[in-house]
Amino acid sequence: MNVTEHARSAASASLSQQAYETLRIQILRGDLPLGTPLSRRKLAVRLSMSLLPVGEALQKLEAEGLVESRARAGTRVRIPTEEDVTGHYILREALETMSARLYAERATEADRIEMLIHAANLDELYEKVAECRGEELAQKLFEAHQTHSQFHTRLAQRARCQTLSDAIDRNQTLVVAWLFSSHTQFYRLPKRWHVPLIESLNRGDAKLADRAMRKHIRFGVDQVARRLAKLDVMLSDAEQGFRARS
Repeated sequence: MNVTEHARSAASASLSQQAYETLRIQILRGDLPLGTPLSRRKLAVRLSMSLLPVGEALQKLEAEGLVESRARAGTRVRIPTEEDVTGHYILREALETMSARLYAERATEADRIEMLIHAANLDELYEKVAECRGEELAQKLFEAHQTHSQFHTRLAQRARCQTLSDAIDRNQTLVVAWLFSSHTQFYRLPKRWHVPLIESLNRGDAKLADRAMRKHIRFGVDQVARRLAKLDVMLSDAEQGFRARS
């Protein structure tokens, strides 16, 4: 590859990453709700770039489970099925309970203090979200979901297992996308929902940590399933149309 070709390749990769980050944040914020059609040509015009980097960005988003494509039907923001949600939370429960067990066994005193502070800040943030309305609610809710993802990823990092942390981070991405869909509504978490979790984990008992995290995760799957069930009627026409074109 000569210098010119190398420069073009680097520029294309940069644009592809730019498109990926822009579309990803719009999906996670709910600006592109579940089921939204994604035309490569229209996105290229909107992002002021060629079709190639947009196509590469959509392929990466599809690999993450945020978008889906079908022959002749096109591409759209992915709508999770009930089976998707169930399978996702089975995997999440396995990942998070292992993270909790390892954290209980490996966390240092500094780790325990840090995670307790992080849990308290997260609980406080969710309380503030409950008081917001309109555009402020959307912004604070996105901030809370992102902070929540970071909380669980950081917990796995303090368990001294980077591979597990990376898997949890990918898993949390779908949680944010599904929970933040503009078709769903904010639900209030129990007060001090994360502080008691960390207090249990900080006791250093792997079995106790496993039980505490399992309870924590199973509350989430019920909430997500109920909220996404409300999408069925609103998105049924879009789903039928998408299937008909494929």
